[in-house]
Amino acid sequence: MNYIAHIRESDNEIQTVEEHLLEVKSLAESYGEKIGIKHLTGLAGLLHDMGKYTNEFREYILEAASNPESPPKRGSVDHSTSGGKLLYELYHTEHIDRYKGIVAEIVGNAIISHHSYLQDFLNPNLESNYLNRVRDKELAEFEMAKQLFFDHVINEADFNDYVNKAAMELEIFLSKVPSGNFESQLMFLTKFIFSALIDADRTNTRRFEENKPIEPSNNCNKLFNTYYEKLITKINSFKNHQNADTPINLLRRDMSNQCDQFAERPSGIYTLSIPTGGGKTLASLRYALKHASLYNKKRIIYVVPYTTIIEQNAEEVRKILKDEANILEHHSNVIEDWNDDDENEDGIINIRQKLKLAKDNWDSPIIFTTMVQFLNVFYAKGSRNIRRLHNISESVIIFDEVQKVPVSCVSLFNQALNFIKTFGRSSIILCTATQPALDFVQHKLDVDTDAEIINKLDYVIEAFKRVEIVDRATNETFNNEKLSHFIKTKIEEVQSVLVILNTKTVVKDLYHRLKEKESQIPIYHLSTSMCAAHRNTILTEVRQHLQEKKKIICISTQLIEAGVDVSFQCVIRSLAGLDSIAQAAGRCNRHGEEDVQNVYIIDHEEENLKHLKEIKVGKQVARKILVDIGRDKSSHGGNILSRHAMERYFKELYTEFESDLNYFIPKLKKEMIELLTATKTNSSYYQAYVHNELKHLPLFIVNSYKTAAENFQVIDNHTSSFLVPYGEGKEIIAELNGNRSIDDLTRLLKKAQQYTINLYEYERKLLEQNDGVVSYFDGKILALKEGAYNTEFGLDIGNESGLGFNIF
Repeated sequence: MNYIAHIRESDNEIQTVEEHLLEVKSLAESYGEKIGIKHLTGLAGLLHDMGKYTNEFREYILEAASNPESPPKRGSVDHSTSGGKLLYELYHTEHIDRYKGIVAEIVGNAIISHHSYLQDFLNPNLESNYLNRVRDKELAEFEMAKQLFFDHVINEADFNDYVNKAAMELEIFLSKVPSGNFESQLMFLTKFIFSALIDADRTNTRRFEENKPIEPSNNCNKLFNTYYEKLITKINSFKNHQNADTPINLLRRDMSNQCDQFAERPSGIYTLSIPTGGGKTLASLRYALKHASLYNKKRIIYVVPYTTIIEQNAEEVRKILKDEANILEHHSNVIEDWNDDDENEDGIINIRQKLKLAKDNWDSPIIFTTMVQFLNVFYAKGSRNIRRLHNISESVIIFDEVQKVPVSCVSLFNQALNFIKTFGRSSIILCTATQPALDFVQHKLDVDTDAEIINKLDYVIEAFKRVEIVDRATNETFNNEKLSHFIKTKIEEVQSVLVILNTKTVVKDLYHRLKEKESQIPIYHLSTSMCAAHRNTILTEVRQHLQEKKKIICISTQLIEAGVDVSFQCVIRSLAGLDSIAQAAGRCNRHGEEDVQNVYIIDHEEENLKHLKEIKVGKQVARKILVDIGRDKSSHGGNILSRHAMERYFKELYTEFESDLNYFIPKLKKEMIELLTATKTNSSYYQAYVHNELKHLPLFIVNSYKTAAENFQVIDNHTSSFLVPYGEGKEIIAELNGNRSIDDLTRLLKKAQQYTINLYEYERKLLEQNDGVVSYFDGKILALKEGAYNTEFGLDIGNESGLGFNIF
C-alpha cells in the first residue's frame, strides 16, 4: 500500500512519503552543506513527515483531496510529532551521549515545529512544549510509522550511522564557539536547521505541484564577474565627464579604488564610512561584486533602514548591471503568517497552501531589503521569515545607514552578525557616514581589527563639508504657524527648501497650512503613509524641479534623510538624534553645487514623541552636545557632525538605553537575550522550575524560542502589510482575487512589494471601523479600499478619499 505525502491538484498524481522524505533530505543537505552541517539539516528533512506513515493520515488526505477548500473538520492529524519523538526515544532516554542528545533536541524541535514555529524548551509557565510533544504525547500509530520508515526510507543501521555523522558535525560546530556562548550558538544553529527544513519542504512540494523540471541554479561566480565588468565600465566612464578632475571627484574615485583593493581581504565585519555624497552605493557594490567573485559567495544583500532607499538603490544598480530578473526588492511580507499553524491542510493544495509555497526565500543573486525584514528573519514569528535564514550564509551583506539599528535590537543585531560571520561564512560591511558604537555595548559586535576601509577619514570628512549647521533649537521653539513663516522667508532667499519633522501628524498639518497660504510654489508631502510606488512618483517630480532649478518646498518625515539622492539649497530639521541631523544635512547641497549652505535645527513644540522614545532620547542627547558647542566652539571637535561628536552621541545614547539594549519585554519582565541564550545557571525560568519541582529538567537546552518570537517586533507595535489601490496596485489586488497558480502568486507577490504600506494595530482598527479594509484568503492578504487611499498623501484612515467607487 502506498502512503501518501501529497496529491497534485491538476492530475491527482501521488507523491509517496518515501519520495518526499528523500527529496527533502537531499535539498536540506545542500542547504546545510554551506556551513558544514549537511547531516543535521538532512536529518530534519529525512524525518519531518515520518508521521504520514499512518492509516489515519492516508484516510485524511484522500478525503481532503476531494474537497481541498474545506478539508475534513475532525481536527488536525498530527504527523509532525513522530520524527521528533523517534529521535527522543532513540537518543534521549537512557545512556545519553551529550552530542546525540543535543541533536535530538535541536533537530527534533525543528521537525515538530515545521507547520508553525520553533517550540519552547521551557516556557513562562515552567512547562516544556518540546517534552509535551516528543515524550508525553501518545501517538496511536507511532510504532507502525517507525517500522514503515525503517522499511521504506532508510534501515536502522544506516540511520544510526547518519545520526553519528550529524553528532560529529555538532561537535565540530561547538568547538568553534567561545566558551560560555554555547546557548547563543545552539539557538542560531536550531534556527538555521529549521530554515533549511522549511525551505526544502516547501520547495520540494512546490516542484511536485507545478510538475516542472527543476529550475537551474544561477552560476553566481560567472554572474558576479559579468556584473563587476559592467560596473567598472560605468566607473571608467566618469573619467570622461567635464568635472572628472575636481578635488571631490578625484576623492570619490580614490575611495572607490580603496573598496576594490579591500575586497581582496578575507571575509569579516568591516566599516565603510564614506561621507554623504561620496559615492557609497557604487563603492560598496564594487567591494561586494569583487569579494563575492573572489570568495565564491552566493548572493549580495543590501539592508537599508527604510523602503524609500530600496527603490532608489535597486534602480541605480539595475541601470548599471542591466538585469531585471536577478535583482529582488523585498519591502515587507505581503502575506500575514504570524499565527500560522496549517498542519491540518498539509498534503492538499488550496489557495492558502499556494500562498505558502510561493517562492519567497531570498534565493536571488542580489537582494535589497530593510532592517526590519533582516531582523525578522532571525527573531520574528512566522515560518515565511525564518525560511530565508539559510540563504543569508555565504553572502556579502551591505548594511546601508547602519546607525538606524533600533536601540532595543542592538544586542540581537550584533549576535546575528557575529553568527553569520563566524559560521555563515559571510562578509559584512557597515556603511554610514555616522558609525554607531556597536562595540561599546555588553553584547559586542565582533568587528575585525583595522576594519575601516577608507584611509585618512578626518581629512575626507573635512573635504566633503558642504553645509553649516545653524542652531535654532537651544534658545527657542517653533510651532507650525511660526515654521510656515520661517519657510516663507527662506524660499524667498533660495530656490528649494526641505523640511524634515519627526511625526506624520505635524508633517501633514504643515503641508496643509502651506498649501492654503502658497499657490505659486509647488509643495510636496512625503511619509510612510504612502506606498513605495507613490513615493517614487513624488520623488521623481521633486528631482525634476530641483534639476530645473525651479522653486520647490518639500515636507517629509525622516524617511527622506537616509540615503535618498536629492539635493536642496536649504534644509530645516526638527531636533532629533545626531545621526538624523547628519543624514538630513546630506540632503543639502549634496553634490557641492553651491558654496556652503545652511541646515537649520529647530525644536518643534507640537511633536508628540511620547511613543517615539528613541527620537525623544536622541533629541535630549543631541541638545546637550549643541549646548556644549554653543558654550565652547572647540568642544566635540568643534563641529556637531565631527567623529568626536558622533562617538560621544552614541555612547551617551546607549548608556541612556542600557536597560533596553537586550530587548526588554515589559509583560514578561525579561530580556529577549535571556529567553534565547541564557545558560541554566542564568535562566530564571529554569531556576524557578528546579525550585518548584525539586528536580532538574532532563534537557540540555532550556531556552524559550517560541515565547521570544511571539514578543519580538522591530518596531514597538506590531504592524500589518496592506496592499493599496494606487496605480498598478489596483490590478494586482484584482488579479489576486482570481484563482492563481503558484507561479502567478510568486510573480504577483514580487510585484506587490511596490504597492504596500505597513499599519499599526490602532490604525488597522480605525480603518476597519470606517469600512476601509478588505481581506483575501482568510485574512492572509489585506488591502485598502479605494476611499482609504489618497493620491496626495496616501493612507486616509477616515476612508473619505475618492468618489466612493471601489473595485471590490
